[in-house]
Amino acid sequence: MVMLTIVSIWAAAAMVLLIFLAVKHKRTYRKTSEIMEKIIGGQKITEVPFNEAEYSLFSHQLKTISEKLEFEVGRADAEKEQIKQLISDLSHQLKTPLANLMMYEEILDSDGLTEEKRARFMRKLKAQSEKINWLLESLFKMTKLEQNVITFDLFEAGIKDTIRSAVSAVFEKAEKKNIRVCVAEFEDARLLHNPKWTAEVFENVLENAIKYTPECGKVEISLERLETYSMIHFKDNGMGISKEEIPYLFDRFYRSKRAEQTEGTGIGLYLSKMILEKEKGYMTVRSKAGRGSVFTVFLQNC
Repeated sequence: MVMLTIVSIWAAAAMVLLIFLAVKHKRTYRKTSEIMEKIIGGQKITEVPFNEAEYSLFSHQLKTISEKLEFEVGRADAEKEQIKQLISDLSHQLKTPLANLMMYEEILDSDGLTEEKRARFMRKLKAQSEKINWLLESLFKMTKLEQNVITFDLFEAGIKDTIRSAVSAVFEKAEKKNIRVCVAEFEDARLLHNPKWTAEVFENVLENAIKYTPECGKVEISLERLETYSMIHFKDNGMGISKEEIPYLFDRFYRSKRAEQTEGTGIGLYLSKMILEKEKGYMTVRSKAGRGSVFTVFLQNC
């Protein structure tokens, strides 16, 4: 009889426990379902309504899933905006050279062109094709730098060879305008940089100096050593830049109103700024309208 009573008590206790667990798990399931619906709906989960002592790991995992999904959605939206911006930039920047390309093709297809004129328009056609290729490469390079897709090594290297490479790249353009590019005598300095990418920075600065300096002008390159950094100066006697425009020079696609009649894209200095940031360097400019400019690149000493 006693044994039967004990069994009855244990059976009743087990039944109560099962009922309690069923109710509790039903409540847990309902709460979990509500949270998952919020996550699916894109709502931010700031608090999970579970007893932390019993469900701390479960609560943490749900919040982590919510935060990760929110991050991924945000990144996808940002990438979508970057793609839209890139398409817009491509459309804007390519409109003129593509129109020129089509025009030159029509002219070359016409009858009655002399060999001299045909050769001249072929050169123009080639120049526009090269410009389109440069634009595409620059825009994609810019986007990859912005997204940190491009990485490059920094190492100790002599700056003279890097300067020489950039000067060689712009020599023909300078020669066409009879502009002298003079490099001051200085002892070679071994600086922390990537010669290939830094040469591109120098080339961009030199191209701008040549572009906005009148014929028979001069561009001077010099080096100045400081304790932590070395400064590479690029001085020209060109059209200069007004004080109001200087803060915007390194913005994406910025072009001075005074330079609207001069061919350009507003990409070079922006690209240069991004490259130097990856090299832990930077660039400054001093200028006055009508009195030339001095662009200074700062690179770390080794």
